Amino acid sequence: MITWYAVSGAIEQGLVYGMMSLGVFMTFRLLDFPDLTVDGSLPLGAAVGSVCLAQGMPPFLALIPAAFAGFLAGSVTGILNTKFNILHLLASILTMTALYSVNIRIMGGPNLPLLGLPFVFSPLIEMGITPFLASPIVFGGFAMVAGALLFWFMQTETGQALIATGDNPKMIKSMGVNTHSMIILGVGLSNAMVAVSGALIAQNQGAADVNMGVGTIVAGLASIVVGETLFGSRAGGSSVGRCVVAVVLGSVVYRLAIAFALGIKVGEFSFQPSDLNLITSILVVFALILPQLQKRLRK
Repeated sequence: MITWYAVSGAIEQGLVYGMMSLGVFMTFRLLDFPDLTVDGSLPLGAAVGSVCLAQGMPPFLALIPAAFAGFLAGSVTGILNTKFNILHLLASILTMTALYSVNIRIMGGPNLPLLGLPFVFSPLIEMGITPFLASPIVFGGFAMVAGALLFWFMQTETGQALIATGDNPKMIKSMGVNTHSMIILGVGLSNAMVAVSGALIAQNQGAADVNMGVGTIVAGLASIVVGETLFGSRAGGSSVGRCVVAVVLGSVVYRLAIAFALGIKVGEFSFQPSDLNLITSILVVFALILPQLQKRLRK
């Protein structure tokens, strides 16, 4: 049986991973660029942010180097794809693989504990707010700011060119837009958001680990698909603002669904944390076939 503590934890995780889901949304939906770099850029952001934090940098300022590192990682993938004609999936796999060693080098080991250091939600705790509420409030604020910035960027001329690059690259190229630059910029910004999410996750967990990015792309896609199914359609058939909100809410619903599944117990059977990938796959499949089932029922 799921408890209120599990529900609160799921909401907290959904919000902190919401920024990661927005980053995946940029490449997967807006740019039509399957990017596996995120499995490496999330722990990269955690590693850079944690090292900066351990060196005495304020928690909020430590997010800036993490974002810059994520942007560089995404730019490498974009450059490999556009300048060297390497398939986007292979380019992102190469970058992700290289980042595993880079992350260990940055942290000086496979993990880096952050015990006793101040975090982004520490000021609220000092004000008397319990950690039970402080972290969801802060992470919710970050998700709102990230969503608002993404919405604003997509209304700019550069943002519109980026959307057009993913929708119809030949047309936008004929209008004088450098599609290579748009791809590099889009993939870079996407991984910058993922890296900031990784830095926040490290502060929430109290440690950075080189393996914390495993399954990031699957979780991001699951959040997008669940959000689109429940709250909105794809960017081409709906406003960008609605899609941004749907992705963040989809991240929360996805984490709630996992918490609910882990709380199910039928006789001697119950899901274990090791079944997380299985649960995620089932959720994504269900979310993908649900619209088809609805159409058939309507007919």
